[in-house]
Amino acid sequence: MKKRVVITGLGTLNALANNVPDFTRALREGVCGIGEIDLFDTAGFRSRTGGQIKNFNACDYLSHGFPTKRMSRTDKLCLAAALEALRDAGLYPPPEKLKEEIGVAIGGGAGGLLEAEEFYRDYIKRNGKNARFSTLSSLFCASSADCLASIFGFTGPKSTFMTACSAGATAIGYARDLIVSDHASIIVAGGVEPMSRLTYAAFNALKSVDPETCRPFDKNRAGLSLGEAAAIMVLESLESALDRGVRIYGEMMGYGITCDSFHMTAPDEQASGAVRSMLAAIRDSGLSIDDIDYINAHGTATPVNDVTETKAIREVFGKRAYAIPVSSTKSMHAHTLGASGALEGIVSVLALRHGFIPPTINYRQSDPQCDLDYVTTGTRKADLRCVLSNSFAFGGNNTTLIFGRYAERGAADV
Repeated sequence: MKKRVVITGLGTLNALANNVPDFTRALREGVCGIGEIDLFDTAGFRSRTGGQIKNFNACDYLSHGFPTKRMSRTDKLCLAAALEALRDAGLYPPPEKLKEEIGVAIGGGAGGLLEAEEFYRDYIKRNGKNARFSTLSSLFCASSADCLASIFGFTGPKSTFMTACSAGATAIGYARDLIVSDHASIIVAGGVEPMSRLTYAAFNALKSVDPETCRPFDKNRAGLSLGEAAAIMVLESLESALDRGVRIYGEMMGYGITCDSFHMTAPDEQASGAVRSMLAAIRDSGLSIDDIDYINAHGTATPVNDVTETKAIREVFGKRAYAIPVSSTKSMHAHTLGASGALEGIVSVLALRHGFIPPTINYRQSDPQCDLDYVTTGTRKADLRCVLSNSFAFGGNNTTLIFGRYAERGAADV
């Protein structure tokens, strides 16, 4: 019998909220966190809005004992979310006897790019004089996982994933593998992505951003809204969670990973990669299509992605596709790129835990090509058993996660 993996801690900072309880309320209320960006100058861009974490001050979350001097905004956000998740899981301060059993798996993309941009600006202004190269120590995406492992003394497996918009989801799937294969008992997993000028400029150059606010699955959708977030889960074996006597949010049932091998930025027109990703996750979980009660869609609000994902859901679920509620919470917290799969994993777990389906807000007019039940008229109460969450990234990197409501079973299943 395959080892069961459960979620015992959650932590997040995003455009909607800076902790999980506030995030839950915002999801229930259909709050929009997309607004004007003030982290950097957006003059001249197609869009001037996004899902920014406003007024973030690391001192509000991290005590003076944490070595934050050379950390990037990304590292600080990741550490703050990890602290919330560890406290939630009863693992802060981390027990010495467990440190060897705890690993870290983080997905991301830009890393310390915002600080690198500031360094370059100052370097040019000063003609290279008095350049502080130490400010680049947290440039690389791997820095966040390094920070968590070194600060907390975790000596289990440590990995960083850079599969674009599926990175956070991939990290969570990998974390489950590590626990199932006995490489660790507990993994701190998730994703983190900051706002940066270069990322913002790139998506504007691609004309893939909505000048106003994204509208997933809407007939007149005009592109995504960029955001930033840190989203962390504590995953552990059911045996470990029961031994520690901690709250269990839900179960990580299975995941699937595929590659389109089609185009750098566009999804496979036949949706084959998305289809195979969902089928692989369902197969890995041991479930059937009849067990999925809600789909948290990738739902970026780009014209091509929404049609392709809809096509994929129809192919996987057949006639039942029209009976499964679907929503894109990117309409509220924006597209957080490398963090999105982890953030929407938290959304999925909260939906299971609290019995609701968050809405797709900003939706105005139906699209004949997007004809599923997108939950557009507010939060819907639901008795959920299993939730499927999609993350489809640039480069055709697809990851699908499946979470289930925790239920006690026989001793042989532990």
